Parts: sequence; C-alpha cells; structure tokens
Amino acid sequence: MVIDILWAFDPAVLAAFVLAGLLLNITPGADFVFVTASGIAGGPRQGMAAALGINLGVALHIFAAAAGVSALILAYPSLYHIIRWAGAAYLLFLAIQTWRASSDLTEGQAEKTVGRSIWRGFVTNVLNPKTALFIFAFIPQWTDPNIGPVWAQILILGAIFQINGFVFSLCLGAAAGALSTWLRGKARALARLSSLMFGGLALRLALD
Repeated sequence: MVIDILWAFDPAVLAAFVLAGLLLNITPGADFVFVTASGIAGGPRQGMAAALGINLGVALHIFAAAAGVSALILAYPSLYHIIRWAGAAYLLFLAIQTWRASSDLTEGQAEKTVGRSIWRGFVTNVLNPKTALFIFAFIPQWTDPNIGPVWAQILILGAIFQINGFVFSLCLGAAAGALSTWLRGKARALARLSSLMFGGLALRLALD
C-alpha cells in the first residue's frame, strides 16, 4: 500500500513538498538553535546527539498527527474544512511572527553527555506545542483523499519530511562550530524567506 500511495502522488506536488520541507528545516528556530548550540559547545557528537533527540520528538508528533487527523475526518467529515482553515490561520500567524523575529544562535546551552543531549532534544521538541501544531497544519494539506487513506499519506509524507530534517540536523550539529559565524549573518535572511513561505502555504491551504 505504501508504494502504491507514493506512486499515486502528483510528482509536482511531491517535489514541492520536499522543497518546502528542506527550506523549513534550514530556517532558524528552537530546534535549530538547540542543535547549533550543542554542536558549538560540545562538539560534533553533542550536536548530532541533540539532532537525534529532536527527530525522535518529531517522529512522535507525526504519528500523533496521522492518528488524530484520520480519526477526526472519519468521525466528522465536516471537520476537514475546520482543520484546513485552522491550519491556514496558524501558518499565517507563523508568517507574521517569523517576519518580525530574529534568531540569536548564541542562545541555548549544550549538555555534557550524549545521552543527556538526546534526552533534552527529545523533551524540548515534544513539549513544544508549536511543533505539534505546525506538523498538524503543514503535512495534512499535501494529502489527497482520492489516492488513499489520509493517515497513511501523513506517515509517508512525515517520513520524507523527517529524513530530510534528520540528515540536515545531523550535518548542522557536526558542522556547527565551522558554520556559526555564517549562520549568525544569514539568520535574518532565512527568517524572511521562511515567513514568505509560511504565507504562501497559508494562502494555498485557504484557497484549496
């Protein structure tokens, strides 16, 4: 079933999803700052451990989104439109917030052991309601009920999103020391790019 659903996706839509996910992963945020700070303070191992913990948290959010969205739509089909508009509103809020904000990569402290870095990364991600809300708003809008179960599509798209994010965050953690100066200089530009993308996604979701 997984292969059938994957092949049923519109290639253009899937490519756009991958690109959007990559852009989102390179945008400075709480997870980005934590991985970078861990890598700068503790070296490559600590940075990569922090990345692993964060992505374990993302996986939990994706499974929750798949279960929650599919259950809601099956039980109350009319809630699809409520979810769609709520997602658009949240993405618009993120666009405005991101445009106004600036990321400071000097914030955050790294843990002293690999295990603690993994645990802190996991807890930081799981307890951040913005991560759950974002995944709930972002991934479901790329699904199409005509090509298979929504929950299966969310898991497939979530796996793609997470693989991209995991590879990027591992590289970021390992190279944080060398990239720290460049990242500080580019943080505002990346935030503005993310804001425009959030706004575009909100418009797409509202007009779909």
